[in-house]
Amino acid sequence: MAIKNEVVTTILRVFLGATFLIHGIAKFQGGIENTVGFFESIGIPGFTAYVVALIELIGGIAVILGIGTRVISILFAIVLAVAIVKVKIAVGFLGNGQMAGYELDLALMAISIYLAVANKSVLALDNVLFRSEKA
Repeated sequence: MAIKNEVVTTILRVFLGATFLIHGIAKFQGGIENTVGFFESIGIPGFTAYVVALIELIGGIAVILGIGTRVISILFAIVLAVAIVKVKIAVGFLGNGQMAGYELDLALMAISIYLAVANKSVLALDNVLFRSEKA
């Protein structure tokens, strides 16, 4: 049973990391200035676009590798909570036909919270870098 949990946790970790990595890359490829402008248009300081993009990009890579998964997962959950409250809640769970709803954000937040509280995965690089008992 334990190996099944390890495999599932690893799958969730890699999926979450890849999803955030791709979103981080997209923010920079699409022109971070566009993201800065969007953030400012919804009342969030523009510089936070850089913070979010870096959390997504660097955090995505780290989570895929299994480095600092708990801390980064908490950051991901915070980013998602703000996105839901500031942008997505108004369009509803499934969206309004013009914009996606918050269903994916909520699912990613649930995965983030799970990874923030789950035991370290045997298949994480943290285990090689920081040899200690399972947390």
